Amino acid sequence: MLMQRQEAGLLVVDIQDKLLPAVHDAEGLLARSRWLIGVARDHGLPIVFSEQYPRGLGGTLAALREAAPDAQTVDKLHFSCVAADCLPPALTEKKQIIVCGMEAHVCVLQTVLQLLAVGKRVFVVADAISSRKPADIELATARMRAAGAVIVSREMVLFELLEKSGGDHFKAMSQRYLLGDQP
Repeated sequence: MLMQRQEAGLLVVDIQDKLLPAVHDAEGLLARSRWLIGVARDHGLPIVFSEQYPRGLGGTLAALREAAPDAQTVDKLHFSCVAADCLPPALTEKKQIIVCGMEAHVCVLQTVLQLLAVGKRVFVVADAISSRKPADIELATARMRAAGAVIVSREMVLFELLEKSGGDHFKAMSQRYLLGDQP
């Protein structure tokens, strides 16, 4: 199944001030997530940022909020966004949920498993998730795939949402996301 613009939303899980420095390739995760958020924004997808205990762990990184100033932010204490019952209708009404964030083996994993359990088609962006240890990223990715999540790359998201080449939208997206240095 392909990702479809009208059916999809983006969930950015817990990329927060005090958590980011602890994860593997933190700067790369931030740059790749910002790129993905820009793609989702430019395709008109609803974007939701979740925050795990923001009072103690800080909020979503300013660079990400700036990339999607209209995105909704939800906070939670449960590791899973589904268990926390914090996701807004703008996202839950979508059939397809594209997921990025951290930590892959905790909040991302539990959210993805529970999104699958409630019947969502989940696409996990492998190059936009992280954990403190690379082994945890690998284990989480394998477990999410085995449970039925589709593991994708950022460029898969871009091209599937584009659907075709040609036209002004394709040219603008190519200029913005494919030419020059990519994170």
